[in-house]
Amino acid sequence: MSPRGGGGGGRGETPMVPEAEFESYYGRQILKTPTWKTPDVPLYLFLGGLAGGSSLLAEGAALQDLPALERVARGAAAAGAGIGTVFLVHDLGRPERFLNMLRVFKITSPLSVGSFILAPFSALSTAALGSHLTGRLPRLGRLSGVGAAAFGPPLATYTAALITNTAVPAWHEGHREMPFIFGGSGAAAAGGLAMALAPVSQSGPAKRMALAGAAIDLAGVELMNRRLGMLAEPYEQGKSGRLMKTARALTVTGVGLSLLGRRSRFARAVAGAAYVAGSVTLRFGIFEAGLASARDPKYVVVPQRERLEKRAAEQRKVTGGVTGSSSPTA
Repeated sequence: MSPRGGGGGGRGETPMVPEAEFESYYGRQILKTPTWKTPDVPLYLFLGGLAGGSSLLAEGAALQDLPALERVARGAAAAGAGIGTVFLVHDLGRPERFLNMLRVFKITSPLSVGSFILAPFSALSTAALGSHLTGRLPRLGRLSGVGAAAFGPPLATYTAALITNTAVPAWHEGHREMPFIFGGSGAAAAGGLAMALAPVSQSGPAKRMALAGAAIDLAGVELMNRRLGMLAEPYEQGKSGRLMKTARALTVTGVGLSLLGRRSRFARAVAGAAYVAGSVTLRFGIFEAGLASARDPKYVVVPQRERLEKRAAEQRKVTGGVTGSSSPTA
């Protein structure tokens, strides 16, 4: 992923997003578009959410003695983390860059924190899956599963902090809702995959997770778009807008089939596939919306101008209040 400059420190860490670089004015692009690879980065964002949600689902299945559901969820958690790491390394260009990120921990760097979430999660989820499949070292397997579940929510949501901690307008201004969107979408994908692959008799928890995740995802996107005003345009127009609308339609389809086709194995499988497809498409939509907002200078200039005008109005109000309170009385 493209580097983001930051203040000092962290030798060996390859940052993700560049500092805002001013190229030109008067209608031409101001921010330098992040040079992230597609589909590497959107798929990495998706797989982190899938893996994190699946780790929680697997632990819930273990507590309820649902071995078939646990097997599917543990497999999804381990595979999602492993494949996601492959996409991350491919985007970084060289494997040693990822290893270098593990040399220094920086609490102020989302990339550094994320690396120290992804690495232990991958190890723990793989150990839990291996123990479940072989039946060996059951205590170690259970402890590994609990550990993976503890890292699951941070893994599913840290990528939201990663992209919003940039100068890209559509990402940065969505910082309030983005963690909920990513977490909800990850839960919907995890539940959906388990609905499609696990027996109907054991897929109840997966269905409930998918429904809850979908509700959080859909509500988060709606609230974000309402709050962003003009900056919501990249999420509603052009290629990114079409992707976001498709993601919403797929997720709503999953919800509808989950509620209407309760006892149908086929309906549950299709609903699960819709949840997964909606989650993937959402990540591509958010990714493209960010790039679109970086290309158009109005998404940089207009919000800055509005903030300056608001600040000036507040200062005038304060100044006027002070002047009025100090006026001589008769």
